[in-house]
Amino acid sequence: MRPETQRMLALLDGAEGRTRVVGGIVRDTLLELPRENSDIDMATELRPDEVMLRAERARLSAYPTGIEHGTVTLRLDRLTAEVTTLREDVETDGRHAVVRFGTDWRQDALRRDFTLNALYAGMDGTLFDPLHGVEDCLARKVRFIGKPAERIAEDRLRVYRFFRFSASHAGEQFDPDGLAACAAAAGTLGRLAAERVGAEMRRMLALPRIANTLKAMREAEILELPEAMIRLLYGYERRVRKPEYAARLAILMSEIAADRLQAIWRLSNDDIGTAEAILSAARLIAEFRLNEAAYRHPGALADGIDVAATLSNWGDAGKLAVLEQLQRLDVPRFPIRGNDLIGLGMPPGRELGVELERLERAWIESGFVLDRAALLEMVRG
Repeated sequence: MRPETQRMLALLDGAEGRTRVVGGIVRDTLLELPRENSDIDMATELRPDEVMLRAERARLSAYPTGIEHGTVTLRLDRLTAEVTTLREDVETDGRHAVVRFGTDWRQDALRRDFTLNALYAGMDGTLFDPLHGVEDCLARKVRFIGKPAERIAEDRLRVYRFFRFSASHAGEQFDPDGLAACAAAAGTLGRLAAERVGAEMRRMLALPRIANTLKAMREAEILELPEAMIRLLYGYERRVRKPEYAARLAILMSEIAADRLQAIWRLSNDDIGTAEAILSAARLIAEFRLNEAAYRHPGALADGIDVAATLSNWGDAGKLAVLEQLQRLDVPRFPIRGNDLIGLGMPPGRELGVELERLERAWIESGFVLDRAALLEMVRG
């Protein structure tokens, strides 16, 4: 464990087994998977106010981010840890739970979602596995703890998490009982906050392989995706070495309006803007308007080629030929500005903008050959 983790555990009686790391960091360490996110989760017998008090005395940054549910966020150097007091659900409505704090580690494990996430590690690295989840973890099986329908009823977001973890940790293989329970719950997911659903979908769209997962979600009536869209996503995954979130989003936006996706998944304006640039570049490339694609969307060309190849069903040879043409292009700066037209007597306004766009298009279509003098000669009086 990192020195910061050891120090934090020591502060919270980790040596006595009262605090352990839990969940993703334990699971992914066992599977030898890289973790892009260095944040960790801890479970503790200490009450939240005691965690806050000890952190403040040790001059650690402490934030009561979910203190009503027993969670305190601690920061030490580069380490961020969510420390949650052991608990069990008293009441739940599928979105929010009323919890009771305790010291029973097995009860804490039983309220978690999947067996591979109910794994704890002590300060000395000793694995604590109250539900025998290590076998599922090492076998890369995503199974709900206990009865799947009960776990889903506690928090319906677990439907989306089931599919995400099945994609990220189970090679897109789905536990039959879990899949059936998710399908049965499909009509009850409308009350979930779009932000929570969107967070899961964004993480899913960034995974290496998800087409089979999205197909399963469509068949379970959890996602409304056209069948043709699923085929495109399969094609994209076949064509690229490392699928990208923004490129997948661009493919989705080729059939689904951007404002709809933004509404149902609460996507950021930056995400939408990046995907729109990729899709625009892809459509220009697919029409072999390579000069315009390179000029208007230089930062989106790499993903744009992949998306164009997917939407147009190009083979490797076709994609390579287009890529070589784009690599040979040298895109200069457009040599005309609005002030140049004003200097010729054209008043500012809409007509000036239209004329500037006309000249720009002529310059692009010339392969950037027309120089400033030639363009000024073309100005309409």
